[in-house]
Amino acid sequence: MNSLSICLILFNLLFACKQNSAPVTSDETIDGSDVKITVATLYRGFSNPWGMAWLPDGRLLVTERAGSILIFENDKYTGQKLTGVPAVFAKGQGGLMDIQLHPKYKENGFLYLAYSRPVTGGAATAVMRAKLQGNALVDKQVIFQAAPVLTADYHFGSRLVFDNDGYLYVVAGERGTNKKVQQLSNGLGKIHRIFDDGRIPQNNPFSNQGDAVASIWSYGHRNPQGMVYDKTHNRLWAVEHGPKGGDELNLIERGKNYGWPLVTYGINYDGTQITDKTEMSGVQNPVKYWVPSPAPCGMALVTSDKYPGWKGNLLIANLAFKYLGRITLDGTKFKSEEKLLVNKARIRHVAQSPDGFIYVITEGPGLLIKLVPEKR
Repeated sequence: MNSLSICLILFNLLFACKQNSAPVTSDETIDGSDVKITVATLYRGFSNPWGMAWLPDGRLLVTERAGSILIFENDKYTGQKLTGVPAVFAKGQGGLMDIQLHPKYKENGFLYLAYSRPVTGGAATAVMRAKLQGNALVDKQVIFQAAPVLTADYHFGSRLVFDNDGYLYVVAGERGTNKKVQQLSNGLGKIHRIFDDGRIPQNNPFSNQGDAVASIWSYGHRNPQGMVYDKTHNRLWAVEHGPKGGDELNLIERGKNYGWPLVTYGINYDGTQITDKTEMSGVQNPVKYWVPSPAPCGMALVTSDKYPGWKGNLLIANLAFKYLGRITLDGTKFKSEEKLLVNKARIRHVAQSPDGFIYVITEGPGLLIKLVPEKR
């Protein structure tokens, strides 16, 4: 091996080390009236990150849509990934998406993955339950799959949240089948409620209604990609993509119809009209809608005391307009929106760590960001 080859090998090893160690850099500060925040970039190597979850030992797991789960420790990428990840339909908007731990993870060791599952006839939004053995996923079981299976490679939904009673809520996007969204006989364009093992609660709103899919909790959704549960007030919030305009923030309630495609504030991408209605009897109005579309994605509810003035606010990641929205509420009514991290990247998801810090993952560039509040 000549000296040039050795130099190239050493350079590549040094570059990989830098990528993995991800030194903290302070790109900017957010100096609001309530709190001053340092924006710390912890990692720069993502392609299309999607979900985040923290293990009890403090390690952070981040999903990549192509089908991998990266492991971070002490805010640094360890260079390791989980093994045993299920095969995913990694086409278009499909792939490996959300990740959540069971509320009683320390007792039962279950974690949950939402993904587009490759099956005969195309793909379906699915949920897998598994356990960790070292860095390997084991005891894997598919506990939910939205039907019907389609070839479409977009609008999978795929967010997961647990409520105070241990029910699991799953978003299944409409996959472009607009006419099916208002039909209860299929699982598309719906938010579903199931037990942690996939069984369906008998007290779901449509569990005893003819040919209705028993797991449906709410319907009339287009493609929600953000969902969060307010444990204090027992409220479920979701944000969903409209077409061209008409993105929505919704308070999700039992058995309610959220209107797609009967009502919308958006239009088709070619400029044609979808409907002339923005409101309709029997349809829930959005708490907030956006025209044009910022493309809201992941969301978090701030419960931490580390960010004065932010407690109870919703944080919403936005892809198209590249900002993190801080939404203040008056009860269940929209009050105001502040735009943070403007034009930094396509912001995919935001989450609060168990120790109360806000983390953000982005694509284009693919960053892991920590919002560090400064003491005044």
